Amino acid sequence: MKIIVTGSLGNIGLPLTQKLVAAGHDVTVVSSQSSKSDAITALGATPAIGSVSDAAFLQTLFTGADAVWAMTPPNMGGSNVVDNTVNAGKAYATAIAASGVKRVVMLSSIGADLPAGTGPIKAIHQIENIYRELEGVNVTFLRAGYFYINFYNDVPLIQHANIIGGNFPADVLMPLVHPEDIATAAAAALQQPGNGKDVQYIVSDVRTPADVARVFGAAIGKPGLPWVEFTDAQAFEGMTGAGVPKEIAELYTEMGAAFHGDRLAGDFVQTGSPVNGKVKLEAFAVEFAGRF
Repeated sequence: MKIIVTGSLGNIGLPLTQKLVAAGHDVTVVSSQSSKSDAITALGATPAIGSVSDAAFLQTLFTGADAVWAMTPPNMGGSNVVDNTVNAGKAYATAIAASGVKRVVMLSSIGADLPAGTGPIKAIHQIENIYRELEGVNVTFLRAGYFYINFYNDVPLIQHANIIGGNFPADVLMPLVHPEDIATAAAAALQQPGNGKDVQYIVSDVRTPADVARVFGAAIGKPGLPWVEFTDAQAFEGMTGAGVPKEIAELYTEMGAAFHGDRLAGDFVQTGSPVNGKVKLEAFAVEFAGRF
């Protein structure tokens, strides 16, 4: 199969490319950075340098392809983040329709069923709806849990204050996922023809923030590490104080607030809370300790 992987050689793109090349597929990796070309070639894939917001570039690339891994880059700049992300989704959709590619697997997220109040995820909700309008294209919406690796952002807080926390309570449900598990699920889906428009959750473990604090604390030699619930204002001030752009801090504060009452995980729970990834919290804690 000829498969297009967007997202460069990031946390998902790298293992996904490795898996697809190992399976014998003709893989092209899209990157906005020409400096990635040699690394892509070294993996046995073909580099394609351009922007995922450029529909003409994507159309040329997708023409003749059997499947596309569609991933919009996180943040899409420090301002107009939601609009920029949605516009990239529109560019994908235009290119998919014009190129005739029939199989798409999209990186989506828990909470993408909700139209608003979810921070950056509300852009993914809109893109899902755009892709649902593609005629004759089988699309799998791969809704991923909260990335384990997001907790690396908490390393300075643990080191300097001996706490970990967020603007949601210690007892909410958190569907968690490792990028390696996303890559495994994406590789499997891309090699299947698909059936219309379907949602598939990819989650490695379902735990609470209290579990995260306890397991991380044990792994890094800080038993009893507490999870502290911040107010929205405290969470926002903490991010902006660390240099996060104001708009992005607002979006991630909103996403954190959406965990209250298990709202963000609501559809995941209603569909049976499928846990299909392999990397459990305790296993990731070993990786976390290595970075601490």
